[in-house]
Amino acid sequence: MLEAELFSLFEHTSDAAFIVTEEGDIRAWNKAAEKLLGYSAAEAVTRTCHDLLDGFGSLGTKVCAAGCSVQNCVARHLEVPDFNLQVRTRSGRRLWVNVSTIVFEEPRLNRRLMVHLMRDISHYKRNEAALAKILEVTHELTVPSADGDGNVHAAHLSEQERRILRLFTKGETSSGIARELGISLPTLRNHLHSINQKLGTHSRLEAVMQAMRRSLL
Repeated sequence: MLEAELFSLFEHTSDAAFIVTEEGDIRAWNKAAEKLLGYSAAEAVTRTCHDLLDGFGSLGTKVCAAGCSVQNCVARHLEVPDFNLQVRTRSGRRLWVNVSTIVFEEPRLNRRLMVHLMRDISHYKRNEAALAKILEVTHELTVPSADGDGNVHAAHLSEQERRILRLFTKGETSSGIARELGISLPTLRNHLHSINQKLGTHSRLEAVMQAMRRSLL
């Protein structure tokens, strides 16, 4: 496939799409990207993706930079997982997007191009923030459970299990937590099953609230 054909293929996708070199130089910018972020194609293709997007991750740290993790994965021929990113629009407003990546090999020129597909997830992030606020208020209004002698009951949660619950209170997704902890999703589900058994709960949200009520986090 020629470069022009690749650009044409993603021009009319409903997802915002842009194509960059391994160094992060923007080579193409579709109509949906113009609509989502406000930059015209002419403005975008003169810049690098990290300069234009100024992206921050879920923990509030800047992740868009030269030699970012995505570029490192591509250089090492590793799978690039999808990720959430807070980007800057042309108006200066910050916007949460989910980004997936397709790597296009161009053997004729001995180079790779990366196609980034973005979709707006701001409403999901607002829901996560609302949940985090509810959990915070719940924590303030509740006290640890105690027996008749005033001794606080503490479940024997492992440090890994506590870490998982803390990440859920911050609004992290299951896939995001698995990536951060370097474990698979089935392993994460096993941890959640163990947590629910120890706390006598039946769901992730119930486990988080029970752990906070009992001052286990």
